[in-house]
Amino acid sequence: MEEPRDDLKATPHERGEKPDFDALTSPEDVVRGERTRDDFFDAVLALNRPTPVDEVADLAGHGVDAAREYLKWFERMGIATRVTTSPATYERNDEFLRWRRVQTLRNQYTSNELLGFLEDETEREQSYAAEFGVESPEEVSLSQFAAESDRSLEAVWDDISMWKTTQRRITLLEQALSGSDGSVERSTA
Repeated sequence: MEEPRDDLKATPHERGEKPDFDALTSPEDVVRGERTRDDFFDAVLALNRPTPVDEVADLAGHGVDAAREYLKWFERMGIATRVTTSPATYERNDEFLRWRRVQTLRNQYTSNELLGFLEDETEREQSYAAEFGVESPEEVSLSQFAAESDRSLEAVWDDISMWKTTQRRITLLEQALSGSDGSVERSTA
């Protein structure tokens, strides 16, 4: 390791003083300074409604001008969608996120592994359908099922939520297994 320049070294007097840790730049600011794009990406991912540019800037912790530039770029990339122009509002593009999840599954797992996951999730979904006696979680009345099964409303809601999650997983796995033309991937790589 190289020796620091003399002007960067502490003087004998400075070495004797306790450092003022409050005067140092916070780790969050140090990390944040080089992550502007990531800050805006995180902000866009958090959007659950059309949001004005200034609110996106606040969420990201940066200026409005930077927000405009990054939002335009995210729109070109397909990550965000502009909903209105005056005032400009943007929303997260859930289709892009779904596509990214499918690509991640394809890259991380073989077709055989994906098929195994799909079989597990399909069995889980069939189990929920049998338990609730209906084909879809939307058909279940939470309060009625809780009363009839002597279970808490929260427990029934948890199971219904897990059933919906299972259905979303099945959809993602099926998409990961299908080729761009809709045919099923047969490779085991």
